[in-house]
Amino acid sequence: MNVVEMTPRERLFAALSGQPTDQTPVWLLFPYHSTGYYVDVRNHPRYRPVFEASRELGAIMLNRRNLCAPLHTPGVVPAADPSKRFLIEDADLEAYCALPVETDPVRLTAALDTQLENYRREKAEFPPELGSMMLDLGSPINSLYHAANLESLSVWSLTHLDLVEDLLRRNMERLRVIYRYALERDLADVYFLVGSELASPPLVSRATFQRWIVPFERDLIAMIHAAGKKVIQHYHGQIREVLPDFVAMAPDGLHTIEAPPVGNCTHTQAYAATANRITLIGNIQYDDFRSCSPAAMARAVRDTLDEVNGRRFILSPSAGPFDPDPPRNLLENDVTFMRAARNYRPVCR
Repeated sequence: MNVVEMTPRERLFAALSGQPTDQTPVWLLFPYHSTGYYVDVRNHPRYRPVFEASRELGAIMLNRRNLCAPLHTPGVVPAADPSKRFLIEDADLEAYCALPVETDPVRLTAALDTQLENYRREKAEFPPELGSMMLDLGSPINSLYHAANLESLSVWSLTHLDLVEDLLRRNMERLRVIYRYALERDLADVYFLVGSELASPPLVSRATFQRWIVPFERDLIAMIHAAGKKVIQHYHGQIREVLPDFVAMAPDGLHTIEAPPVGNCTHTQAYAATANRITLIGNIQYDDFRSCSPAAMARAVRDTLDEVNGRRFILSPSAGPFDPDPPRNLLENDVTFMRAARNYRPVCR
């Protein structure tokens, strides 16, 4: 039977919907436009050939973008160094949780409006057949996680559980305005949620995960689905214990499943836990792209696809192109990775 060749966009949405695809979907995590956290692959002289190869080989591109809005009401002075974890003592947390979160739709909408023209320009420039615009708008836990000493956060999950939960509810009220803004304006077809890994075992208990993460991300996912859009949740680390909670949150895709020694879950175990209800996305470790020979990379891809065995899956690295001076081996392996997936034929069983 002849299979009609899909565009990367068609392949993406078929995979996220659990439908057959013409070949293994591959996502290198390359955005189309530049970001602060990844190399600009379209314009970087050493990455550019890989970018061109990704187009030739039909890789999916999700153009990950962010929209910014104030976290607190006017009058709250932001931290001098927002990258510093300044919440250490109990008193720090208590003072932080007392700050008024910005939930006023008028002020939030005004802040988002200042970015709308540039965002729509980028959306118009993005070739839609390559994949989709993908918005990363945050989760309620994000601001606290990035401000808190992690040892303290772990303790607060035992001593200040309710205080943090109240903060998360107010953060959620703010995010509902932001997500509604994007959904009503049809800004993206895919949304990327990265909060689930920020308050999960072993940093906090599964019971805390079920209070600080699950209800909020479940509601955001339901909101996105109600608008007819797709959701990918991102999670690094020890995921096996909380996989049933991802089933409850019901994303379309889950990136990334990490086997030992980096994580604690194989794809086989993940499919058993999710009953093939979520499209798994992953997973060759970024360090393997730096260290493997091309033959070893091709073998790793084949082994991964053999284990997946035709179930809902998108092949990807564990991390995006963050190295501004990529070694030659990494660039060769990016192309080998895509070719091995394109040429893969399942083993007859």
